Amino acid sequence: MNCFEEDVPMPLSPMADYLSSSLINVFVLCAVESEIPIDDSKFQPLLENKLLPICSRFSCIMVTDKNGKKVWKQVDVNPEDHIKIPKFASTNRTHKLYDECLDGYMSKIANEQLREDQPLWEVHIFNYPTTKAAGTILFKLHHALGDDYSFMATFLSITQSADNPSLPIKLPSSKLVESTSTKGMVKRLSQTASVLLKSAFDFGWSFMKSSLMPDEQTPLRSGHEDVGFRPMSIINVSLSLDSIKEVKNELKVSINDVLVGAIFFGIQLYMKAKNQKSGTSESTALVLLNTRKIRAYKSAKEMHTDSEAPWGNRFHFMHVPIPMLSDNNELNPLEFVLEAKKKINRQRTSLAVPMAGVLLRLLNQIKGPQAATNFLYKTMNNASLSISHMVGPAEKVTLANHPIKGLYFMTVGLSQSITVTITSYMGHLRVGFGVEEGFIDEYQLKSCFETSLQKILEAGKYNLPLGSRL
Repeated sequence: MNCFEEDVPMPLSPMADYLSSSLINVFVLCAVESEIPIDDSKFQPLLENKLLPICSRFSCIMVTDKNGKKVWKQVDVNPEDHIKIPKFASTNRTHKLYDECLDGYMSKIANEQLREDQPLWEVHIFNYPTTKAAGTILFKLHHALGDDYSFMATFLSITQSADNPSLPIKLPSSKLVESTSTKGMVKRLSQTASVLLKSAFDFGWSFMKSSLMPDEQTPLRSGHEDVGFRPMSIINVSLSLDSIKEVKNELKVSINDVLVGAIFFGIQLYMKAKNQKSGTSESTALVLLNTRKIRAYKSAKEMHTDSEAPWGNRFHFMHVPIPMLSDNNELNPLEFVLEAKKKINRQRTSLAVPMAGVLLRLLNQIKGPQAATNFLYKTMNNASLSISHMVGPAEKVTLANHPIKGLYFMTVGLSQSITVTITSYMGHLRVGFGVEEGFIDEYQLKSCFETSLQKILEAGKYNLPLGSRL
């Protein structure tokens, strides 16, 4: 399925242009864990027959035309050139040692640039047993090719149901995104005055955070201008979706609210452990918002014709202040969950996010792509962290006849000291942390998040009273 006519160079979308600049160069790294040892001979046919036909961008390189604008140029692709198979010593190594090898290898390829004379993606086959899988397939894709939604749709299009390979993967049911839907807009317009007032305040605050009010330097934010190009360490935590649902049902919030609340609480515990005073610092998270009219996945083929769920980079950032640590919410961490819900819902129902999108487009049109890129860079660099999530298959799938045990992803190259990602698959969740190497202690951060989650689950189980409910 072509994204554009064959042999006709296609300009990059504005967001793809911003994410492939000298200031911002962003990749997505996806780890797919196999239940069985990997037969690497099956991956060249998979890439050639399934991945490449999905979209012509997988067969394109990025070049500059005679007018100085970046365009996609279609080229011949040899899938074998994109498959990398690392070699490690295989004697006297335990699964735990291979965990360390995999973590180190992911950190290594996360910081390597892709070849400019080839399409901007790679597949790395780590064919060694870890504590979580018999082997791991790593997909590295440049963010200019598409966003997390596009890549998950691609993954769903190249996998099969483990129970019945002849049947298509079951996709989540459609759900309107209130912040961009017509129905939500009509509802807001019925309360025009309050909506406009709130939106103007939220937009003004977000604009100031993006341009003039960077977060303070804390154990969470180094403030290095080149942080997006510095080495990154990657670590992840596995969770049961059922345990999160218990808190969700008790508080009548979303799964995302529980996870973001746990992330915020864990971050504050980490900052307190590193510096007692940093818990009172004002810190901001950028939460990624999918701006498509529906959040349900479409097949990759449908995305090229469906205006409600198009291919590409269709997202904006929501500025969400991280609640400060206090005696009250440390004793009752459910307050972090309710506060996360309150702040995220405010941004979702505000016009500040689409207004920020309009501002970015105006900067691009009036001052050019570099001005828009500079603004997006400052938006990222002025905040302390970003949070994004992908909803994976609810059923077990296979990839090239390899049963998949787990998966997670990490966004690499954002201009921040810490990036958090959330992935769901088959009733389980994986929370990934990508951190600035040498600045963030990833193992202590992981421990603080696990402590945070445990306290939130215990608080939900024992129904601690919530002052904010009164």
